[in-house]
Amino acid sequence: MSEHSDQVKHSAYEPGQSSEAAAKAFYEVADQRRTVRQFSDRAVSREVIETIIRAAGTAPSGAHKQPWRFIAISNPELKKKVRMAIEKVEVEFYEKKASDRWLDDLEEFETSADKSYLDTVPWIIVVMALRTTDDGGQVYYLNESVGLATGLLLTAANHAGLSTVTQTPSPMGFLRELLGRPENERPWMVIPVGYASDDCTVPDLGRKSLGEISVFEE
Repeated sequence: MSEHSDQVKHSAYEPGQSSEAAAKAFYEVADQRRTVRQFSDRAVSREVIETIIRAAGTAPSGAHKQPWRFIAISNPELKKKVRMAIEKVEVEFYEKKASDRWLDDLEEFETSADKSYLDTVPWIIVVMALRTTDDGGQVYYLNESVGLATGLLLTAANHAGLSTVTQTPSPMGFLRELLGRPENERPWMVIPVGYASDDCTVPDLGRKSLGEISVFEE
């Protein structure tokens, strides 16, 4: 142990039931998570957004550098600017960049350059990956770390009864300038967060079975 390390006793979470029951209960909630593109304008409090961001911030990261920042936007004018900027990039993607195969794979999801739901959804969270710490220090396993935090953000939002959609307009460096963020922050993902609309529909999709996504060597 390093003489410079401060150590405290680990206090593991106690679910109050067997690990088998707790794992099943969590899975049943997680299995209800779906990507949606039809949102209600029902308000979501800042407290809820703060809490799901706090949950994201519990993710592990390389050397505990925590190389993420979550820009939470509810201001209607700024949301409109974000929508217009994203749609400009998405039009380029759908009309010029995406291959026919890619577009075929997207067809059943009915995606398009139209992001009008960004005007309705109460919050947009822009995930930033920090290429250096704020004081210029090195970070490690950047994409892995930010990916873990983003996964927790999505899971926490679902657990709070909220819906999300992940967006990765490419390139998305324009968001750093639009939001007035420093050079060390790289836009990584855009996540609209809110309640699904009452008439929201999603594709009737299945998930891969346990046998397809796992291998047990016992």
